[in-house]
This record gives sequence, structure tokens and C-alpha cells, in this order.
Amino acid sequence: QVQLVESGGGSVQPGGSLRLSCAATGSVATILFTAWYQQAPGKQRALVAAITTGGPTNYADSVKGRFTISGDYAKNTVYLQMNSLKPEDTAVYYCNAVIKDVGSNAPTSYWGRGTQVLVSS
Repeated sequence: QVQLVESGGGSVQPGGSLRLSCAATGSVATILFTAWYQQAPGKQRALVAAITTGGPTNYADSVKGRFTISGDYAKNTVYLQMNSLKPEDTAVYYCNAVIKDVGSNAPTSYWGRGTQVLVSS
């Protein structure tokens, strides 16, 4: 069984920074792909950034140049560094990962429970 645990959310002033973490725990064999999504009140969940393990990254246009996704796969953890935060970045941020479990032949998609980010003066 694999679980994703997000952390690092909080309240910050415009222009500030936060670093979100997504840690995969349990029977993790290989993390294949990880993405961060944001869901603002009354809006649908939207892709913010994604990383293919050992491969490319991609970003939503709204965060390019401000957010950076990276992975420390020795720790089974993926990070989202968020700089120059804006009030419109306020949302719950969810981690999604495609993981091959120990003893499984097929990868599985997992979701974390989310972490709140509030950008306000």
C-alpha cells in the first residue's frame, strides 16, 4: 500500500515563497511520474507542474518562471518550490503520482489529501 503525504503549505504574503513536499510512503518500488495540481474555491482542479522521473518537466503557463518541480527519489519525495507567489495562487495543492508498487506489474495512480496555500496581504 502506498500513500502520498503533502506538506509545506501555509499562509504567505504576495511575493513570498513556499516549498511543498510530496512524500510517497509504503511499498514504493518506482515513482514514474509526479504532478502537482491546484484547486481554488469554486474551480476545477488544474495541473500546475509535472515531472517524469529522469525526464522532462512541464508547467502551467501561469506559473512558468515562478514554480519549480523537482524530485529526490532516494527519499521518494517530490517538491514544488513556489516563488513570487500571487493571491491567485491561493488554492489547495494536491500531489498525484504514478507509482509501481513492490510486487506489482502495473503502475497505479495515487493522490494525496492536499495542502492549503493562502497568499494574502
